[in-house]
Amino acid sequence: MTAAVGLGAGAAAARSAAPGTSSEAGARTASPRRRGRSRARETLAGYAFLTPNLLLLGLFVIVPLVSAVVISFQRTDGFGTGTFTGIDNYARLATDPVFWRSTINTALFTAIVTPLSMLLGLGAAVLMNSVLPARGLFRSILILPMAISGVATALIGVLVFDQNNGVLDKLLKFVGLPAVEWQSGGAAAFASVVIVTLWWRVGFNMLIYLAGLQGISPELYEAARLDGAGGWQRFRFVTVPLVGPSSFFLLIMNVIYSFQVFDIVFVLTGGGPQNATSVLVTYAYNNGFVTRDQGYAAAIGVVLLVITLVFTAVQWRVSRTRDLVD
Repeated sequence: MTAAVGLGAGAAAARSAAPGTSSEAGARTASPRRRGRSRARETLAGYAFLTPNLLLLGLFVIVPLVSAVVISFQRTDGFGTGTFTGIDNYARLATDPVFWRSTINTALFTAIVTPLSMLLGLGAAVLMNSVLPARGLFRSILILPMAISGVATALIGVLVFDQNNGVLDKLLKFVGLPAVEWQSGGAAAFASVVIVTLWWRVGFNMLIYLAGLQGISPELYEAARLDGAGGWQRFRFVTVPLVGPSSFFLLIMNVIYSFQVFDIVFVLTGGGPQNATSVLVTYAYNNGFVTRDQGYAAAIGVVLLVITLVFTAVQWRVSRTRDLVD
């Protein structure tokens, strides 16, 4: 009897220890369930963190953007209900000489400011990354314009370029040179906008390039030096390619900024003289808030948005450094 009880107990222990028993099978089926619940909790946590940003994006970007598109198909002064006019506002753009003048000015401004600000920023970054004496002070001076708004920058530009009491014209008269008509001359007014914009943007470009330069290993320059490369060759074949991701980022940012420039132009010249410095955003502002033709102003804004998106998409596709950015 005792032997039978022992055999029964041993068989039960063997069944409990044998692989594939019901307890182990239950554990294996429970483990995927726990992993699924864990993934679900992580997903919910991710969406919880994203929700505030998505709400702000929808409230301050998506909703205004959709509203602007809707208004662009209406004739409205901003008060009351607008009248649906179809594509009439867009048809007006094709025959509006001021719109085309503003478009040309915007393209010219972009073509001048973007490469110059990037070249000056790269040159300043190379100097600031070297053993230049007092480079910390020079970095602070170049970055200082970033600490003030575009309106304040333009007001400083007014003090410098005012053709009646400006500092620059006084200096020109002091050295015996003729004064420049910064406000009444079209080319001079455009040049003043470009100069003030460069002063404001070069520091930002320098900062981004400086971060890229500090990520380049010094051994690469040493290897190039041992191979007989001079200073210009090291810059051309080592520095420029390796700051490609920074250049790509700055190209996109500078073009978007140049297409959307408003504050400096508005304060410095107001788009004059005779629309010589009028850009798309200032022209949209004048239509929307001066003449109160907000449907037409919205159409200008939509066209500007489309131009910016098309340029960004094309640049992303053709850029040789996009894989590095990814």
